[in-house]
Amino acid sequence: MRVINMDHVAASPLLPEVVEVMIPFLKEKYGNPSSMHSLGEEVTEAIDESREKVAELINAKATDIVFTSGGTESNNWALKGVMQANRSRGNHLITSSIEHFSIMHAIKALEKSGVEVTRLPVDRFGSVDPDDVKKAITPQTTLISVMHANNEIGTIEPIAEIGKIARERGIPFHTDAVATVGVIPVDVQGMNVDLLSLASNPMYGPHGVGALYIKKGIKIAPLLDGGIQENGLRAGTENVLGIVGMGKAAEIAAREIDSRIKHLIPLRDRLINEIPKVIEEVDVVGHPTERLPGNASLTVKYVEGESMLLFLDMDGVKIASGSACISRSLKVSHVMLSMGIDAGTAQGSLLFTLGTDNTSADVDDVVRILPPIVQRLREMSPLYKKTSKSKTV
Repeated sequence: MRVINMDHVAASPLLPEVVEVMIPFLKEKYGNPSSMHSLGEEVTEAIDESREKVAELINAKATDIVFTSGGTESNNWALKGVMQANRSRGNHLITSSIEHFSIMHAIKALEKSGVEVTRLPVDRFGSVDPDDVKKAITPQTTLISVMHANNEIGTIEPIAEIGKIARERGIPFHTDAVATVGVIPVDVQGMNVDLLSLASNPMYGPHGVGALYIKKGIKIAPLLDGGIQENGLRAGTENVLGIVGMGKAAEIAAREIDSRIKHLIPLRDRLINEIPKVIEEVDVVGHPTERLPGNASLTVKYVEGESMLLFLDMDGVKIASGSACISRSLKVSHVMLSMGIDAGTAQGSLLFTLGTDNTSADVDDVVRILPPIVQRLREMSPLYKKTSKSKTV
């Protein structure tokens, strides 16, 4: 059976060039970066080189890049670190209602410690209104955090406008850019951001490694205490293997990002346009134009997303239903609920996230395989039968 992976938001394959550069650090280059001898020095040089490559990808200075274990740690650190280090300034945080769980749960923890939070609404496309950000600011506002693009619906937020508002008010601004760095152009200078979270896997690097961009001058408390690694900001022996792989992935992304976008958009648009033609009562979710190049988010009425996902899996098609973080929880997407989509419709979500390995033949197969699956499931749905009968009366 041919396997079609359209769940790149959860896992993308390692590029061969990334694997190749990582192999020596599994064998002979095993030194500890903290060691003051040649084994440690060659590893330190590799880390510094990777830091430069990651910085170049987002138009930052290498000294402003701190490596982490991934997007979740970067997000937690940005929020908790800034709020802790700036207690004297205030205890108010502004965010959106559609953030990733690593932001949502970190904020809930902050609320328990007394932080006041304003969660901004989104429109029917999942977009935050910059004017709402402006209205929410108080003298106690210490941090604003709005994601660059939503991993579930693909909508790209007006980060540069929000960042400009934050900068004019002198408020630190963080964005979760895990879904965008290496996928679309990201420029921390043009976006007016002070902190930015990113991860390796979306750019075809290894899992379990990421980074936090921290603009010089931003006060932030360490999330981990211990050694002096990462200029004393992030204690613990560095994940050399992951960092080296991430550096190579960043280098390749910087070179190929335009060609990747040109490859993905036509495939994405074919899914968005063709599936509603062959299946009735299917809606596209997210912004029609300001969306990630490989994201096709849909809802299919009268059918549960998990059921469609499992049947597709049996036919070799790998996708997600909603966020990768909630697929196993069987919970309704908080993102779709925030957009005004009712719970019943949101339960029928399908998320296709395309990668460079996907082809036109993959799209053709999905458009062919999906309709009979939906029809079979709808025939078992009491709600669909009731609706169908009402239409014939």
